[in-house]
Amino acid sequence: MTSLQLLPRHDPMAPIASGANLSLYSQLIRTPAEVDSASVRNFLQNQLEATSKLPNDLPGDVADLSDWVRTNSQSVARRYQAYLQERRAGAGRKYFTNKAHALYFLQQVAPSKLVDGAWLYGTLSHADDWRYRGLIRTYLEELGDGEPALNHVLLYRQLLAEHDCAAAAPLDDSLYLQGTLQLALGSLCDEYLPEVLGYNLGYEQPPLHLLISAFELNELGIDPRYFTLHVTIDNAGSGHAFKAMESVLDLLPNDRTQDEFLQRLRAGYLLNDLGRNSTDVIRSFDLEREVIAMLENKASFGQHMHSDYCRLEGLTINQWLATPGQSPRLLKALENKGWIKRHQDPCASRFWQLIDGQAAVMFGVFNGYEKQLLKDWIAGDWQETPSSPSHPFRNRFRQRSSGDSGDKPVELPDPQSLESLIALMGPDLHSTPVGLAATRVFSKRFSQGSLSQ
Repeated sequence: MTSLQLLPRHDPMAPIASGANLSLYSQLIRTPAEVDSASVRNFLQNQLEATSKLPNDLPGDVADLSDWVRTNSQSVARRYQAYLQERRAGAGRKYFTNKAHALYFLQQVAPSKLVDGAWLYGTLSHADDWRYRGLIRTYLEELGDGEPALNHVLLYRQLLAEHDCAAAAPLDDSLYLQGTLQLALGSLCDEYLPEVLGYNLGYEQPPLHLLISAFELNELGIDPRYFTLHVTIDNAGSGHAFKAMESVLDLLPNDRTQDEFLQRLRAGYLLNDLGRNSTDVIRSFDLEREVIAMLENKASFGQHMHSDYCRLEGLTINQWLATPGQSPRLLKALENKGWIKRHQDPCASRFWQLIDGQAAVMFGVFNGYEKQLLKDWIAGDWQETPSSPSHPFRNRFRQRSSGDSGDKPVELPDPQSLESLIALMGPDLHSTPVGLAATRVFSKRFSQGSLSQ
């Protein structure tokens, strides 16, 4: 174990550049070997200082951790059952007003989902220490033990691709904070071991929003597999929540450094509360605002791409698009012209016919998310008659997890050193074919106790 001396405090007056989260996030996920550890340490110290005034619900005595985990789990279960009873009684969805809202959520939380488990990456180098076994086992399960159908990052990439809703441009910088924290902790795991343990303890507690999100995504025809997988493996009985608690007890020092260790662990736990959480993101959605923002962004690309024969209220489409801020008036003009029929089946609107379908004149202009925004905005109060079962994806996970990934899996030449395997299992590589292959080899050797340098 590394020294538990308190790390030097960062100067709180030092400026943090705009977009700093995205900048460090991009470096850590794309070129991790080139990142200056001092900049990562500086980032972590800033964030740890930001937790100093946050309330902390961790028990004061580590002996009470088991009861705390059990109580949290039972509370979430009761609240979820109450939610289900409300839904059965006729209440509407609690989170997502429409499918566009759900796709917005998937985009906005992607920066942290696409580095799932990264905070535990540094534990792999301790494979010969039994105290790290629960942490390493958790990381391997985040990576699906090298199986493409179970690798969390790959699952999320596929989910975004299935709905063509990956963000085309960088998101708000605050949305990269949690992902950057995860990458930073994973890159300096030994130096920040108490903080890693605390963060892991908080992150692996099954949250209510995960259960509700999975239920409502399913209703909207979006495969909830990524979310339901976390519901099962994060359980408090034997899953990641239990392993997180057990790892704290296994790695807790029994000497005079214990109080300092616990102080740092509690700060690491609170790192989970920084930035915008899932429910914050869900509440921030406004359909009309998103439609207008999307059209404003499109205008800069399309202002010279239209012919002049079509005019709305005396202006050509190019003229409408040439002036920023015209999108609300353009939408109104399209309504006045009868090209958009609000609160009706979007298929009845000529504008929708122009953009939907391979034969549409504007095919390819809008991605899947942008089209869903327009579709839900046009539909408004109109409700489509459900034509699919209420749980269309309940069997899909089992079907896709059978081991048939389509392509023949990559196999690594044997033998591979522990160091070379770990290098391929980093957040930047583990979801690639060679990373998946390395994970399979590591996971097999780890379970057999045959890892060696």
